[in-house]
Amino acid sequence: MSNPIEIEQTTGDIGTKNININTSDGGMSDVQAGIEFIYHMREHLVDIGVATVYVFACYTLYLWLKKVIK
Repeated sequence: MSNPIEIEQTTGDIGTKNININTSDGGMSDVQAGIEFIYHMREHLVDIGVATVYVFACYTLYLWLKKVIK
């Protein structure tokens, strides 16, 4: 089922502007987008691992400094 949205605007000397938005069912659902996001995350496992180690290192440093300063 296709429900196109058509917008037309006329502005004085500039002229007419037409915008057509096609809202067909051929688009991606939220579930499908989530599955593709998880699938593509596999390509970035090294990046995610490095970021996780960095976060834990920063948190460990924070806890150590907090203990030293007390």
